[in-house]
Order: sequence, then structure tokens, then C-alpha cells
Amino acid sequence: MKIEDLDDVEFDSKNDREWAHRRQIVRVDAKRALVGAGARILFYPTLLYNVFRNKIQAEFRWWDEIDQFLLLGAVPFPKDVPRLKLLGVGGVITLNEPYETLVPTSLYYAHGIDHLVIPTRDYLFAPSCVDINRAIHFIHENASCGKTTYVHCKAGRGRSTTIVLCYLVEYKHMTPAAALEYVLSRRPRVLLASSQWKAVQEFWWQRLAPTPLSLSGDAVLITKADLEGYHSPCGSDSSKELVSVPRVARTRPMIARLSCLFASLRVSGGFGPVSRQLAEARAC
Repeated sequence: MKIEDLDDVEFDSKNDREWAHRRQIVRVDAKRALVGAGARILFYPTLLYNVFRNKIQAEFRWWDEIDQFLLLGAVPFPKDVPRLKLLGVGGVITLNEPYETLVPTSLYYAHGIDHLVIPTRDYLFAPSCVDINRAIHFIHENASCGKTTYVHCKAGRGRSTTIVLCYLVEYKHMTPAAALEYVLSRRPRVLLASSQWKAVQEFWWQRLAPTPLSLSGDAVLITKADLEGYHSPCGSDSSKELVSVPRVARTRPMIARLSCLFASLRVSGGFGPVSRQLAEARAC
């Protein structure tokens, strides 16, 4: 018969989990490095391809208007900055990494344009949830001031579209599918990677998460009279003003008894022997 020390078993299990986590991190880092190397190699060839198509195809626009105060497009050149300013652009969101950024922040500032930089790797990666929230609030603040925001990555297809979709979900109350359909109608060559579409859906689900307090199933209603000494007359209108409090969990018996006491006092209207009311509370 083999006898093992439980502490040793738990220690080995913990080591196995840590080792598996480290291997996963290594795989992700290797993937990022591989994709990053490929993106660097393909940046200028694909950029020239986009420029060429923009010159020969009228429908292959460098940027498109998505909303009254929102433009979605490809990486701008320095010569584009004055044009953007004439279009009312007061803010630019850049999702490019440094090697694929063609306009320095100082040039934007020289034209009175705010610049938010969110470096995001191309092709298979999406902005983080924190960065998405930063970006959509940046767009909303500019729109509130009547200023247009230009959101771009390299081609205006994936990374920048992720931000625009989340903005439409948050501030235009669209579902991800409806937002994508709308953006495709404005910029047909939009194309999201699976990770980018997943980021939009996760953002939407977080937005739909229930609030901590809801009158539909996790709250009970009592009157203000119940909370103010139980002295209001039965027919008083003030006793009918409702206040919501969280539903009492079964794992907290003392609070549960207090809730039952409130309920018994509400039924009795504040009258009757206190001992009888306490007995009703204990019965709960």
C-alpha cells in the first residue's frame, strides 16, 4: 500500500497548474512575436496596395463617415492632417503600433487635434476592455462638443472597427450584429478577426449584466413608516411610499429576522403588542 502526504499532493497539483499557466503564456507570447514579425514584413506592401486601390477605385475610400461625428478609415499620412481638420476632426484614435504610425502626435497637436494612441498588434489581436472603454469615451466626449473623431488602424478594417462597433453598442444602443451590419453598409470592406468580434460581443455582454439591485426579483418593498419607528397611522399616504432594500439571503439569519419583523409591523400597521410582533418575527 502506497501512502502519500496530502501536503505533497497539493503542492504537486499547484506546481502542475503553475507550469501549465507558464506554458500557456509562452505560447501566447510566441504567437504575438510571430504575428508581429509577419505584420512588420507585410506593412509596406499592403499599405502600397491600399494606396494603389484608392487611386484607381472610387469606391475604395481612405475613410468613411460612420456617424455625424465619427470617421473610420486607414492610417493617415501627414498631408491628410489639414484635410481632417477641415472635416471638423478634433480627435484621432490610433490603433497602430509605432512602426506603422505615420503621423506624429506633435503634428496633430499643431492643428488643434487631440490624439489617443492605443497600440494594438495587427491581424489577430483586439484592443483590451480597458482600452475599448477609453476609446469610446474619447469619441463620446468629442461628439458632445461637436467635434468629429477619426478612428484608424492600418486599413480601417479590423482593430479600428472593433472600437467603432463598441461605440455604437454603448452610445447608439445597437446589438453587435446590428452595429456590424450598419458599419458594413458605410464601409463595405470591414473585416474582423475572430478575437476582435469576440471582444465586441464580450463588451456587449458586460453592458447587459444585471445591476446589483432590481425590483424584478432581488428586492423586497417596505414603507418608510417601517423604517421610521413604526408610528405612522394605517391609512396615512406617507406609509404607502415605497422603499426598496436588497432581498435578504438565507445565510444571514439575523438580518432575515429583522426583515420578517418589518413585514409583520407593516401588516399590523404599527399597532398591537410588541411581544406578539416579536414572536411572529421569531417564527420566521
